[in-house]
Amino acid sequence: MLKRITTELKEHAPFTALGALTGIIIMAIIVLAEVPSGISHTVFYTLHPIHIVLSALVTTAMYVRYRQSKIWVAVLVGWTGSIGIATISDAIIPYLSGGLLNVPMEFHVPFIETTQMPVIGIEKWKIVNSAALLGIAIGYWKQITRIPHSGHVLLSTWASLFYFAAFGVANWIPLLPFIFLFLFLAVWVPCCTSDIVYPLLLLGRD
Repeated sequence: MLKRITTELKEHAPFTALGALTGIIIMAIIVLAEVPSGISHTVFYTLHPIHIVLSALVTTAMYVRYRQSKIWVAVLVGWTGSIGIATISDAIIPYLSGGLLNVPMEFHVPFIETTQMPVIGIEKWKIVNSAALLGIAIGYWKQITRIPHSGHVLLSTWASLFYFAAFGVANWIPLLPFIFLFLFLAVWVPCCTSDIVYPLLLLGRD
C-alpha cells in the first residue's frame, strides 16, 4: 500500500507543478491589473464549492468502485474526504503559509461559516456542504474519476491562490516563488490524499 501511495504522489507531481505555475501566472495578472480583493473573495467562494463537488465525487467513486458498502458509509467517506481535506488545501495551508511569509491573513473555514455567499446571498455552510452531497451522489451513482480528478487538482490550485489574494495583504510579486511552493504543497498532498490515499487506506488493500 505504501509503495502504491508513493507511486501515485510521484506521478501527480508534474501535473501539480503545472497547476501551481498557472496559479502564479494568475497571481501576477491579479497584481499587475490591481484586481480588487472583493473580486478575489467572490472567485474563491465560487471555486471552493466546485472543488468540493469534484473532490467528493472522486473520493466517493474510488471507494464505491472497490467496495460495496452501505450508502451512509459512502456518504461519510465522501464528506470527510472532501470537506476536511479541501478545507486544509484551500484555506488552512494558505493561511499558515501567509504566517510563514509574515503576510497578514484572515482565517476562514467555509463549511461552518454562517455569513452569506457573495452574489447569491445564501449562507456559506449551506452551499459548501450541499456541494459535498452533490459530489457524493454523482460519485456513488457513476464511478468516474480521471477527468474529475484532473479538474479537482486545477480548481484546488486556483482556490488556494485566490485565498491568498482575497484574505492577504502583501507585495506579492517578490513572494511568487514561495507562493508557487505553497500552492504545490497545498494541492499535491491534500488532493492526492483526498482522491486516492484516503479511500485506498479505508479499503485496506491495493
